[in-house]
Amino acid sequence: MQWELNSERPVYIQLIEQIQSRIITGVYLPGDKLPSVRDLAAEAGVNPNTMQKALTELERIELVYANRTSGRYITLDQELIKQLKKQSAKQHIQDFLEKMNQLGYEINEIISLIPDIASDMKKMT
Repeated sequence: MQWELNSERPVYIQLIEQIQSRIITGVYLPGDKLPSVRDLAAEAGVNPNTMQKALTELERIELVYANRTSGRYITLDQELIKQLKKQSAKQHIQDFLEKMNQLGYEINEIISLIPDIASDMKKMT
């Protein structure tokens, strides 16, 4: 998974979001050891201090925990990960609904399109 960073928003916030995304999509599994700050920073192409700031915030929300002698690990709290995944899904849905509204669709029209799209997606898999 590539790091995608832009200059429109603070980099450390984008790093937090992307690490969270890697956790909820299973790239990083509960209990996995994270690469070192320097390795993550080099991979993302950012200053190690910026990566440290992102990881500190992830520790604050208990998605990541530090073991002083062996590095940082992904939380084992499956419920926290499920909550984060649900929160992410809600944000994607909100963004989608706002875009559809900008196209002139009402909520009932959007809902009526979903079964057709779901059917098309099933055919692709």
